[in-house]
Amino acid sequence: MVELRDLIDRPSVAAHRADALVDPFGRAISYLRISVTDRCDFRCVYCMSEHMTFLPRQDLLTLEELDRLCTAFVARGVTKLRLTGGEPLVRRDVMTLIRSLSRHLASGDLKELTLTTNGSQLARHAAELADCGVRRINVSLDTLDADRFRAITRWGDLGKVLEGIAAARRAGLKVKINAVALKDVNAHEIASLMEWAHGEGHDLSLIEVMPLGEVGEERVDQYLPLDAVRAGLAERYTLVDSAYRTGGPARYVDVRETGGRLGFITPMTHNFCEDCNRVRLTCTGTLYMCLGQEDAADLRAPLRASEGNELLSNAIDEAIGRKPKGHDFVIDRRTRRPSVSRHMSVTGG
Repeated sequence: MVELRDLIDRPSVAAHRADALVDPFGRAISYLRISVTDRCDFRCVYCMSEHMTFLPRQDLLTLEELDRLCTAFVARGVTKLRLTGGEPLVRRDVMTLIRSLSRHLASGDLKELTLTTNGSQLARHAAELADCGVRRINVSLDTLDADRFRAITRWGDLGKVLEGIAAARRAGLKVKINAVALKDVNAHEIASLMEWAHGEGHDLSLIEVMPLGEVGEERVDQYLPLDAVRAGLAERYTLVDSAYRTGGPARYVDVRETGGRLGFITPMTHNFCEDCNRVRLTCTGTLYMCLGQEDAADLRAPLRASEGNELLSNAIDEAIGRKPKGHDFVIDRRTRRPSVSRHMSVTGG
């Protein structure tokens, strides 16, 4: 088996780059999100049930296989890789994978290597992430109230997350805070969370609840439209539309009073699919062309069928050819079942 340390010394893939990936609607696919594990040390009420059944460890791709899959996408024009979970930093030896993938930054084939984390393991990994070429990360943080944080995450410790964020800042990492807007839970503190984030030098993105997987709670009782949130904030703050983009779905405003940037991710109130450049790979090698659709492609079989990448590249082409125009998320009282049966932790946020 090829070791990750051997992959680090391999030459740039640019010389072998095939045609870029373009879906049926003319959208170039330049962004791959990789869920390196479905496991998490939190049990957030909008993401998973308290008593989750996770994949058997033997079903997961090895780190070497994840590296090979990512590299195949880089060879096809993907320039941004984001590691997600579950919680990516609970995957054993995940820093070995991140260090190996950083060779694509050094070669110039990759513009950005980043991750989304709950922050629980960040204090001990922040310095090494920076050393691997990671320049910015997203940290999920829905409240600054310790008791409310424990209620939302069920198992989380706010102090550890804040310690991790501080460690990331010391390491020179740019931190963006992601907060899911939850009706009757954290809606009243969004303004104060924004002021704290901007005061610490962090951007903040607000996210609408998405109907993925059974979580033991009614999504309609959690759902807070960001149109209403923005209107409420606009009564207190001057929000100026911004052209700033990070390659993801957030649409940003500059907040004049705080001097910071606020993003809105609105899968429910404003479909952001028209310029989608993303696909998602699970830790078992399943490729989802859309977060809000069930259709998926098995990349593990062609990956393991040959040491070369021809079969894998053909499978990727076939999958991208099925990427839909958009998702079909619905949250209402009549639709009590989630729009998509898999949990967010399977494909990453």
